Amino acid sequence: MEIATPLARHRLIALDTCVFIYLMERHAKYFHLANAVFERIDHTDCSAIASTVALTEILVQPYKNANLPQAESFYCMLTTMPNLEWVAPHPPIANSAASLRASYRLQTPDALIAATAIFCGATALVTNDPIFTRIPSFDTLVLDRFI
Repeated sequence: MEIATPLARHRLIALDTCVFIYLMERHAKYFHLANAVFERIDHTDCSAIASTVALTEILVQPYKNANLPQAESFYCMLTTMPNLEWVAPHPPIANSAASLRASYRLQTPDALIAATAIFCGATALVTNDPIFTRIPSFDTLVLDRFI
């Protein structure tokens, strides 16, 4: 099954960190899937949200490599993508993340990403981490399942 089929059922999707990384690094195994997700966001009535926690995770490697031009390029590209809203954790999201972390044994970044998806009303989360399937509040689209 192609990822386009389940994506078509959703008007608002949440994106995990890996989807951005696969796209930007043109990952050999996952680029075509990540690209299909962003094509859907760019060319249909679908929009996306992402937690600023994901933005932080994405930018770590360029900063770690002391590659300031790459960090700035990534930041500029990511924060200007059409139909994508970056959502910062605020108290209601933090509260929800704590509850999700306790209930589903998630790490804090994953709990914040999931809580952001729920808070914003996303009906799907695109990821490659099956841990999110524990959360019944949204449809978890694990990229490995579409290979």
